Amino acid sequence: MSDPLLNVIGRLPETGDVLEVAPGILWLRMPLPFALNHINLWVLEDGDGWTLVDTGINRDDTKAAWEALFAGPLAGRPVKRLIVTHFHPDHMGLAGWLTEKFGIEMWTTETEWRTASTLFDDAHRDELVHQARQFYQAAGFDATLMAEVEARGNPYPKRVSSIPKTYRKIAGGETIDIGGRGWRVMIGTGHSPEHACLYCADAGVLISGDQILPKITPNVSVWPQFPEQDPLALFLASLKTFLPLPEATLTLPSHNWPFLGLRERLNMMAHHHDERLDDVVRACTEPLNGFDVLKHLFKRDLDSHQLFFAIGESLAHLHYLMGQGRISRERGGDGVDLFRAVP
Repeated sequence: MSDPLLNVIGRLPETGDVLEVAPGILWLRMPLPFALNHINLWVLEDGDGWTLVDTGINRDDTKAAWEALFAGPLAGRPVKRLIVTHFHPDHMGLAGWLTEKFGIEMWTTETEWRTASTLFDDAHRDELVHQARQFYQAAGFDATLMAEVEARGNPYPKRVSSIPKTYRKIAGGETIDIGGRGWRVMIGTGHSPEHACLYCADAGVLISGDQILPKITPNVSVWPQFPEQDPLALFLASLKTFLPLPEATLTLPSHNWPFLGLRERLNMMAHHHDERLDDVVRACTEPLNGFDVLKHLFKRDLDSHQLFFAIGESLAHLHYLMGQGRISRERGGDGVDLFRAVP
């Protein structure tokens, strides 16, 4: 059995360079200004040109890295299209820049494009900030943390160049011809609303985006725009979509490294959440708010960026347990939700 925690390529690409991980499939890395300091991107041979998969975040160093690639290992072939797995800034952040630069279309799912367009549109700014205030107050943020909510505002437009006004819609089950090989769109949910993964049976390769990662689990969060959602239930259900794929499938994730052992990794990810769910139930013997639960789940110090992901993930576990009837919720007179384990 293959160990999904191992990098089967054996090394990592340097910024501005590429590694071929399978015939006609190139791996490159871009820097990120976060604790998770990189994103993996993929370039597919497409006849006489290239198809790009994901973009990196909107920063000058990312643009410079792309320019080095177009002048170096990707030179001599036109870019034909851009496929974006989901709306997060490290994946769609330079979609506007790249599509304008090469006069190409962005291909993505409808829900990801609509979500990105809403978050980028300044007309929604006041509404989004109001939603955030109510949401984080209910989660138990104190005055200091609420000041961070105000200062943060809507961070999405700061991290993307622009969202293309038009796009080519893709959907689960669709097969995209790229260089004479069929890539089937497989949809993951929970991490983002309609995350597109790409599977090529001929190559034995799955581009898994953030849905399936080898070393870490993707963030699965409740966000202010969807305060009653149960994203963890969606995520765990969607993992089963990938179980029928061959065990020898080479999985190309957006973080860490390519790996084998897909089914083993899917089982590991599901088991990880089982353990954390049990931890939450034990913590809620006495009523706790969402921020109290965060402190039980995340023992290390968190920077501001990590804090918002952590509270979203804590609430995702609580919402899942509410759906199972293991946790109850009651809102106090101060507007803060309290969660208690059901005997």
